[in-house]
Amino acid sequence: MAKKFKSGFVAIIGMANVGKSTLLNAVAGQKVAIVSDKPQTTRNRILAIYNDKGHQIIFTDTPGIHKPHNKLGEVMVKYASEAMNDVDIVVLLVDATKKITEAERQIIAEIEKSGADKILVINKTDLVKKEELLPVIANYSSLGDFTAIVPMSAKTGDGVDILLDELKQNLPEGPKFYDDELVTDQQEKQIASEIIREKLLWFLDKEVPHGIAVEIEKMQELPDITKIYAVIYCEKSSHKGIIIGKNGEMLKKVATRARGDIEKMLDKKVYLELWVRVKDDWRNSEKMIKGFGFTI
Repeated sequence: MAKKFKSGFVAIIGMANVGKSTLLNAVAGQKVAIVSDKPQTTRNRILAIYNDKGHQIIFTDTPGIHKPHNKLGEVMVKYASEAMNDVDIVVLLVDATKKITEAERQIIAEIEKSGADKILVINKTDLVKKEELLPVIANYSSLGDFTAIVPMSAKTGDGVDILLDELKQNLPEGPKFYDDELVTDQQEKQIASEIIREKLLWFLDKEVPHGIAVEIEKMQELPDITKIYAVIYCEKSSHKGIIIGKNGEMLKKVATRARGDIEKMLDKKVYLELWVRVKDDWRNSEKMIKGFGFTI
């Protein structure tokens, strides 16, 4: 008797900066979500699609759970909370190097209410000793009835296969929702804008990045090259100067690194031109938030 096809939706939930985007890229096998060491890097829900002969797993990466300080923050937390609804499995990602927070206790309680299967992934195990891991597992186990607990390092890839096996075992029978070739639902234009924002997060000081948004104004496909014209929005004139840098050096550095990643994604030569514009307090502007693709 032929094995039946199994498919389903998996939400990756967790506090800010626990490694959700790194895990998403690991299961997708390529960059679909940007990564930085700064919290609240991910702003939108991002789909990554894993396929093998008998399974299709649709992963949703979400913004990290945090206390919002503006309208954009409220939208991000709303996205993360809604991700638990209408999924088959919730993956709760936690940091092996950190103590359990009250917010995580609340997240576990919310997951319990959702009725979905839940798998606990203890990430960043490459940063702790094995004997330090057992108490972490025990502490989290006492808070909820997890279908499985998977120690893992999304950065090194150790444990990712074990997580995928656990997910496959617990998926319901279902149809193929996406074509085999598709690894994300994001358009190339959206990924390109996020790659540019990632490089800004990498290079800039802590007070600047959260006030930054990137909009691709034009993406022109030519036979031998793709031309991209993008605008970086920031909230203060002083930030504009920092982004551009002395003699434009910072902007050139961001553009060079971003262009390299975009060329890998498109498998094609890229011309990238960046401008910087100031939009005061845009993170509290519903019009601008919607313009950047968020649903309020």
